[in-house]
Amino acid sequence: MDNKLDWRQAPGPFLAILAPPLGWFLLFLALPLAVVLAYSFGTNVGVADIALSGTFANYARTFEPVYLGIFAKSFAIAGLATLVCFLLGFPVAIAIALAPRRKRTLLLVAIMLPFWTNLLIRTYALMTVLRDEGVVNWALSAFGLGPLALLYSNAAVILGLVYIHLPFMVLPICASLDRLDRSLIEASLDLGASHFATIIRIILPLAAPGIMAGLLLTFIPALGSYLAPDLLGGPDSQMIANVIERQFKRANDWPFGAALTFLLVDLTLFALAVQALLRRREQPA
Repeated sequence: MDNKLDWRQAPGPFLAILAPPLGWFLLFLALPLAVVLAYSFGTNVGVADIALSGTFANYARTFEPVYLGIFAKSFAIAGLATLVCFLLGFPVAIAIALAPRRKRTLLLVAIMLPFWTNLLIRTYALMTVLRDEGVVNWALSAFGLGPLALLYSNAAVILGLVYIHLPFMVLPICASLDRLDRSLIEASLDLGASHFATIIRIILPLAAPGIMAGLLLTFIPALGSYLAPDLLGGPDSQMIANVIERQFKRANDWPFGAALTFLLVDLTLFALAVQALLRRREQPA
């Protein structure tokens, strides 16, 4: 006997549960995005007036070399930050997954602690660490290596993105390894495999879903990051989100800013579609 519930048998309670989140989605996400999409096909006819002319000129402008270069730089910075997050976060996730349960809870709390502090405060704190009179340069000067110009560079932006998004890499991998059967690791070591081979052949495949989720959860926010490039980067470290902000606030070119926004949204949706396709191929038929 099939005990599964069908929402069509009781549509009233189902709609009552669905209505609040659906209304929130439509009012605060779908409707604003629809307005921005309409603006992307418009033209400026005054200081604060936009005519919805249906033109594709704004999207054609996004393919100019200067903006393609900014997109490429944004992809490179976000990709490098994601790679560093993976190289740092994967060993941390393994250590947390293999730790005793009591210590595991403390380690997870330590990973989530940054979320309890405002992002702006954390970024300013990193600026004080990296400035010419900061802790890093003080330590380098003690060894005769400093001070170095650490702030307002691409390296500072990447460091800031890693600092901000590292928990987004660690937590999904931890969740993927939460049910790790330690007997597989013991069997691998007993059969003569090294620790490195065990990680590559046993732990890495088991953590693959979490790794894919962590890569997306890190790369997508890093690609659209605004605060870290704005505060930590110099004139040559600006990313696409900073260009979008200038179009809306300084250049007063809302149609072009809207076109850049939706191009960024399309790239994000494409990344999600690729991830979903890869997961579907991994599932057994």
